[in-house]
Amino acid sequence: MRIGHGYDVHRIVPERKLILCGVEIPWDGRGLLGHSDADVAAHALMDAILGAAALGDIGQMFPDDDPRYAGADSMDLLRAVCARAAEAGYRLGNCDITILAQRPKLMPHIPAMRQRLAEVMRTQPGRVSVKATTEEGLGFTGAQEGIAAHAVVLLEERARITRL
Repeated sequence: MRIGHGYDVHRIVPERKLILCGVEIPWDGRGLLGHSDADVAAHALMDAILGAAALGDIGQMFPDDDPRYAGADSMDLLRAVCARAAEAGYRLGNCDITILAQRPKLMPHIPAMRQRLAEVMRTQPGRVSVKATTEEGLGFTGAQEGIAAHAVVLLEERARITRL
């Protein structure tokens, strides 16, 4: 088994969609700034997967100065990360994501987030945990300057078949 941790943060800006775990969250015209769709939770998850498999990070795999990834859907990027981990001989055991945001309230959206991630990663929703918390008004997330996310992943090494 291999364990990986991922962390990401994006600034809150006006006139952007807020996408978390592949789900668009309605929120008074504000969203996250980023080269792609700025899905901070998916980015933390991808870094955790890549870290567990010792395959680098999303900045190496999808550089933010590469125009191919401008406005990219993070679910497409997550599919590519999962494929790379599978090619390296790993499958998802489970993942646990914590989103740090003062606003908007995310609890009503968590079932859809879990389902979306499970679909993209081709696993059962029971292997995908998503939680949200505030920081009680403290720090940049509490001041609504940004949203952060942590992710932890357990990858299992698939049995390797050796041919004689």
